[in-house]
Amino acid sequence: MTDYLEINRANWDERAAPHAASPGYRVEKFAEDPAYISDVVRFDLPRLGDVSGLRGVHLQCHIGTDTISLSRLGARMTGLDFSGESLAQARSIAASASAEIDFVQSDVYSAREVLDGDFDLVFTGIGAIGWLPDIKRWGQTVASLLAPGGRLFIREGHPVLWSLDYDRTDGLLSITEPYFEQKEPQIWDEPGTYVESDHEFQHTVTHEWNHGLGEIVTAVLEAGLVLTGLEEHQSVPWEAMPGKMRKIDNKEWQLTEKPERLPHTYTLQARKPV
Repeated sequence: MTDYLEINRANWDERAAPHAASPGYRVEKFAEDPAYISDVVRFDLPRLGDVSGLRGVHLQCHIGTDTISLSRLGARMTGLDFSGESLAQARSIAASASAEIDFVQSDVYSAREVLDGDFDLVFTGIGAIGWLPDIKRWGQTVASLLAPGGRLFIREGHPVLWSLDYDRTDGLLSITEPYFEQKEPQIWDEPGTYVESDHEFQHTVTHEWNHGLGEIVTAVLEAGLVLTGLEEHQSVPWEAMPGKMRKIDNKEWQLTEKPERLPHTYTLQARKPV
């Protein structure tokens, strides 16, 4: 496990430029339209509420599209990521969008050591916590960053989604991968990425962990936060199971056959007591 950061950082460093160039991220829209926000953030607008004036940090911000979106909603944002190449793209996109955002390079567990002051909002988006081996340590890190009364907001792929066998062709949903957090990582070697790209990737190995929903909630509670919301959704913002999903009106994807069988994503909110 000791080299997971190095292995995963190489993978994300190589993904950064292809992701920024992909139509999936639509980075040009941030420069073209001053009111544009990412589809991921737009989905959760009814749950986010008014964030204007809040001091926020986006953990595992990647190329910063959601970070910029939160800034456009009025939050004073900082983005944090362990990939220097991702942050280079994030800074470029933010500059083109005239967004004043601090981007800081660090792994999540070291966030408290590199960030000054406390935050009113800790935001984490889709596809983030699966790169972390210890969800309880994540919860403690989040709590350490929050000011009294500050809140955590996370929308993430559901651990049931992450545990499925994506290669089945008979239409059945089959859980074949770990649902609960394991000490050892799942090691994947995949040539592509989750957006359209012609890039031939060299750093294709990743180390990942699933975390059960109960484990995530427990991590939040044991860190001293108060759970204020937990909603499971029947959609996900990318074609998570290619060939088995359909795009729906809000630009999300859901299982084509009986989507009610599968919790696709969830939104969790919690607050630090005053």
